[in-house]
Order: sequence, then C-alpha cells, then structure tokens
Amino acid sequence: MKLEIKGLLSRYKPYDEHNAMQYEKLCEFVDSHESLFGKRNPTGHITASAWIVDQSYKYVLLTHHVKLNRWLQLGGHTEEDETIIESALREAFEESGLNSVSLLSDDIFDLDVHEIPKHGSTEKHYHYDLRFLMVASKEEDLYISDESHDLKWFELGEVTQYTDEKSILRMIEKTRNL
Repeated sequence: MKLEIKGLLSRYKPYDEHNAMQYEKLCEFVDSHESLFGKRNPTGHITASAWIVDQSYKYVLLTHHVKLNRWLQLGGHTEEDETIIESALREAFEESGLNSVSLLSDDIFDLDVHEIPKHGSTEKHYHYDLRFLMVASKEEDLYISDESHDLKWFELGEVTQYTDEKSILRMIEKTRNL
C-alpha cells in the first residue's frame, strides 16, 4: 500500500501554500515510516476520507463528529488489508448508510495533516488524511453511526456557519471550481 500512496501523492497538486505544507508533511511521513495504516503507529497514521457531494455539486454531506465535536467530512482509519480508496468508500458507507455513494475520481481530491488530541487511553497523534471526491443522492435516508452526533447535507454556502476548518473551506472552494 505504500506504493499506492506514493503513486497517488505523485499526481496530487497542492491547492495553495498551506496545502503545499500539508503535502510536504504527508510525503515526509510516508517516506520515514513503515507502519502507515491502521492504528499501529502511535505517532500517526494515514486516514481515508470521503468528500460526498450531491449530483448538483451544490450540497455536501458532513458529520458532527462525536470525539472532536466538529462538523467534518466522513472518514477515518484505514484497515491494513484495504486500499486507501476501499477504506474511504467503507468509511463513507459505515458513517452514512448511503448505498448510492460512488467515487468520482481515483485521484486524491484533497489532503490534510491534523493533530488528534489525547482521548481516553489514546495519546495525541496525527492523521495524514487523504480525501476522495464522491457523489450520492441526498434523497436517500441517512444512518447516524455511533461516531456522529448528526449527519446533514449542507448547501456549500452555509457550511461556514458551522465550521471554520481551513481544509473544509478549501474543499468547498475546490467543489465550486469543478
């Protein structure tokens, strides 16, 4: 899977200066660690996310994350026997219950590196998050998993009322430019 990640990263073009710094951190992590997936590396790991839009590209599905208490894209930890895309699709389904989710591109849509604070017995660590663009029907019923307080389809323009996360705002810009 390390080769898969390196191939995906080689095709990714950072969106802005901040995203370029995140890209460099992620590449450095991949180059300097053997244990990238799952939760075995206590300092950090690759995670997989789904940026799910509706067919009009005017709405995005976000989760109100239980542990972080923030509105975010769906996603989470990888499994060691999955590709990164399989992990992102699995997380999309597990966290939403949507059967209509489909991948729009097998290239990375966005990436981010962020610190995860200490929670219970899990120490502070980093998520090196690869995000993939997906589409789903917003007419389909949603399933709220135990990892979410809530799930909601947001018009792109209203997301800033719920979050100021730099990477979420960047993905909104990218979506508007599709």
